[in-house]
Amino acid sequence: MIRIDAVWLAVDPIDMRSGADRLLASVVQVFGAAQANHGYLFTNTRANRIKLLMHDGFGVWCAARRLNIGGFVWPREGSTGTAPMTLTREQFDALVLGLPWQRLEALKQITRM
Repeated sequence: MIRIDAVWLAVDPIDMRSGADRLLASVVQVFGAAQANHGYLFTNTRANRIKLLMHDGFGVWCAARRLNIGGFVWPREGSTGTAPMTLTREQFDALVLGLPWQRLEALKQITRM
């Protein structure tokens, strides 16, 4: 299978009609290069669709996911500044399921009844 060492989150929404070439151009523009075994996540304005662009060292893979009800939990534009945002594997797994990935640590403890 494909190995992903790091996942980077694009905070600004992108046109979901974009294919692998346009997404790759966006990655190169922001990061300077697409790193091998790194994934780059994009969403649309409504945050009900995501695309993952993955560079495996030989080429790029592009995967898409859509939620029919609700949306993906996505940071708002400007909330993280201009720095790219990276996700842990646990956060990535939660995000693609539509779960509140930003609050994973707080959800591990029950503090009120």
